[in-house]
Amino acid sequence: MNSVISLDNVAALASGFPALAGVDLSVSEREIVLLKGPNGAGKTSILRVCAGLLPVVSGEAMVLGCDLRKDRRSVRRYVGLVGHTAFLYDDLTAEENVRFAVRASRAGEDRIRQSLARLGVNGRLLFTRVDRLSAGQRRRVVLATLLARSPRLWLLDEPHAGLDTSGRDLLDEIITEARDDGTTILIASHEGERSVRLVDRVVTVAGGQVTTSGVPKLTLPSALGPEDEPETAHVA
Repeated sequence: MNSVISLDNVAALASGFPALAGVDLSVSEREIVLLKGPNGAGKTSILRVCAGLLPVVSGEAMVLGCDLRKDRRSVRRYVGLVGHTAFLYDDLTAEENVRFAVRASRAGEDRIRQSLARLGVNGRLLFTRVDRLSAGQRRRVVLATLLARSPRLWLLDEPHAGLDTSGRDLLDEIITEARDDGTTILIASHEGERSVRLVDRVVTVAGGQVTTSGVPKLTLPSALGPEDEPETAHVA
């Protein structure tokens, strides 16, 4: 399969401080890969590099055929980053938030209401300002934005955070369907058993480096063990 993400000895800075120190990572088309590691290991920084949000200071970084050393902006149209924290415009309604993001990414607007409905955001919720929604409802709006944009690469940081059991099950269905439709998905999560069941490979990150390149999920124990608190990230 074609390589969607190819990072070779990548180093990156965040706010002037080292964030990644020689990361090697390859993710193929239609693959779901889990980044595993404690808080501060570099999982979120890898996602942000792949989204074109963190500058690569050394090494080679190719995402969807774009050379991130030369041009970080071009890739953003084809990538969707969902952070642990939902960054939405509080003074806009749920539908207006999704429409704004879709237009900004120059994607088609035909999937907006369908995507919101799939995430259970319909009826009066469509026209409710985001600052009046619960944390779980806000999370669903963020995920509906991703679904409506339908980017080729999904970068998900703690994607199940803030969702109830039904919401988590629904998200797992959506992720699996997206992969079957050709989407490549990179997840940073401490959800343990749930995430292991969902992904094709697990990559361990520590100290800003990849310490294991990935183990097929069938060889893993049923749970990854305890993790520290999740890292924060932004929604692109």
